[in-house]
Amino acid sequence: MKKEKEKRIVEIETLMASGDFWLDKGKAQDILREYNELRRGGDGENFDAEDAILTIFSGAGGDDAEDFTGMLLHIYRKFFARKGWSVGIVSQNQNDHGGFRNITIEVNNPSTKLGVSAPYGTLKNESGVHRLVRISPFNAQKKRQTSFSMVEVIPKLPATDKHFEIPETELEITTARAGGPGGQNVNKRETAVRITHLPTNISVHITSERNQAQNKEKGMQILKGKLFKLREAERLAKESGTQVSKTTANEWGSQIRSYVLHPYKMVKDHRTGVETAQVDKVLQGELDEFIEAERDL
Repeated sequence: MKKEKEKRIVEIETLMASGDFWLDKGKAQDILREYNELRRGGDGENFDAEDAILTIFSGAGGDDAEDFTGMLLHIYRKFFARKGWSVGIVSQNQNDHGGFRNITIEVNNPSTKLGVSAPYGTLKNESGVHRLVRISPFNAQKKRQTSFSMVEVIPKLPATDKHFEIPETELEITTARAGGPGGQNVNKRETAVRITHLPTNISVHITSERNQAQNKEKGMQILKGKLFKLREAERLAKESGTQVSKTTANEWGSQIRSYVLHPYKMVKDHRTGVETAQVDKVLQGELDEFIEAERDL
């Protein structure tokens, strides 16, 4: 049964890649629905055909790390633009130099052609620690600096998704004024919402929407995506005989990709072995070689 399903998935992906697949839109939509159902089946839910929510956190390195987070945001936005995907800011904590302590964006594919090119399925293995080595533009002595940023990618779950019904007793919800850069209040009403899932200590902070109810709805959507990611990690760990912490403590010790700008130029993925000396192209969003290799992880 599993082999038959995998065979059918490959057949549909081949159909979707053909130039005349969308000539009959009704038939194409039926096939796409079948494809999504096949992808969702199996061990655990599969949301590869969904849009994505991507967060970048700055790690050790001060201004350099926050600047690196801005660089990663620029790389991803260039990559998304080439895909024809749209980006919306969910929340951001920006410094005075144009860098970010953290930023969360939602990545949407406005086309009906989802399938293998959907944001979450494409980006999910970008999650992890990214490392930058360069001459620091913030250091007067022009010393080499190593900085770290962490990327987290979760699925943007449909509003009707019922996989994660969270009891109110497990939530702590607080509100605050939505602030701008430098802590400046841009809204006198308490529209920003922070939701903490007490059993796991997972927390989300949403400021992007115009009112508290919308921010709470968006926050619950993101929280469910985070819980899905944690549950998937636990399932995969169980299959491999390892363990995953019940908390969401960041593991900064293991880098997935290095971007070296000095003393030589190279970008290397430590999981797949893919590397390139064409750093400038990577910095302009040419990630295809890296992301294609991630599909086998």
